[in-house]
Amino acid sequence: MRTVRPLLAAVVAALAFASAVLFGAAPASAHDVAESTTPANGATVAEVPASVSITFNNRPLAIGSGITVMAGGENWADGPVEIIDNQAVQKLRPGAPAGEYTVTWRVVSSDSHPIEGTFKFRSAAGSTTSAGGSAAASPSGSGSAATVPTAGTAPPGTGTGESSPAGASQPFPWSIVGLAVVAVGLVVFLAVTARRKLAGPNDDEAGNSAE
Repeated sequence: MRTVRPLLAAVVAALAFASAVLFGAAPASAHDVAESTTPANGATVAEVPASVSITFNNRPLAIGSGITVMAGGENWADGPVEIIDNQAVQKLRPGAPAGEYTVTWRVVSSDSHPIEGTFKFRSAAGSTTSAGGSAAASPSGSGSAATVPTAGTAPPGTGTGESSPAGASQPFPWSIVGLAVVAVGLVVFLAVTARRKLAGPNDDEAGNSAE
């Protein structure tokens, strides 16, 4: 019995470890996700905004970020991506035309893993931003990045709102699955070993009683 008790304790410990891996580690290792976009995916705005933005559940890293804003076969993004709190903001060049825009974004999440996605919006009129203008100098009703809203709040006067972006992707946490498989295998091995240890003395006793 002294030999069996440590084995049973090891089985219990292995089960606890497997539970922690399956139910605790997986959520903690999940990558950041995009929660909303401005303009909203599929929205129609009165005019081309001075900037577009993507809001994440955590602050993305400043390195490795890129956003293209395509319309009429041309990229209207102006300058580098700006990381403002948990948002990635991309300014647009003046003179952007009316029509459909496709925004393709790629950022590095707070856990150093790249994530990407796309969303679309349509503009009824072209951009009214002057050549020397900036997001900070734009009027509040233009949907600029100067007043990038928090999740669930629409820019004033535009009626675009925010919605979950299309095409956001996350790598599958295969490392967690591997740890879980190892833990389950350890549990099975220890259980089989303990069973053999328990069956051994019983077999000896049965042989002795038969004599």
